[in-house]
Amino acid sequence: MAKALLIVDVQNDFTEGGALAVAGGDNVAVEISRFLADEADGYDAVIASRDWHDADNDNGGHFSDAPDFVDTWPPHCVAGTEGAEYDHLLSTEAVTHHVRKGQGTPAYSAFEGTTDTGQRLGELLDDLGVAEVDVVGIATDHCVRASVLDALAAGKSVRVLHDLVAGVGVDSSARALEEMKSAGAEIA
Repeated sequence: MAKALLIVDVQNDFTEGGALAVAGGDNVAVEISRFLADEADGYDAVIASRDWHDADNDNGGHFSDAPDFVDTWPPHCVAGTEGAEYDHLLSTEAVTHHVRKGQGTPAYSAFEGTTDTGQRLGELLDDLGVAEVDVVGIATDHCVRASVLDALAAGKSVRVLHDLVAGVGVDSSARALEEMKSAGAEIA
């Protein structure tokens, strides 16, 4: 069975200086790039997801002028903007598949997104025969969490590479890691 690396949302709007910056985001981009330089050959697929929100609507209530930072957020990762692009410190040369999510709707999990050909992530993993998924990226307590839980629900063996994730909050990230572990993910 094949093994994939899933890089979740390492984008300019989620790293230092971005609309929803996560402390340590740039460092995660650097460390993932180092990891890829050494380990990319150990994966049958390297998949990177990005928020890719519409510019002309509130994306199903996801964007708000008065965000609660739970269900609603300030505009971020708008398709075609610098904020939606991969962080400039992330090397994407080894990425074999790109997934865009949140196109007009709220979306946290990479499994809610589609590839450039319109294929859902779960379908892609099944087509590639992927049984094991290592997950890295941003944010531990939001999109990483949702992607890991969906990968587990899809029957994949999942490892979260703890040194290659960054979260919004210390406590919420710790709770998310515990939830992922309790659901069956290995925290490596």
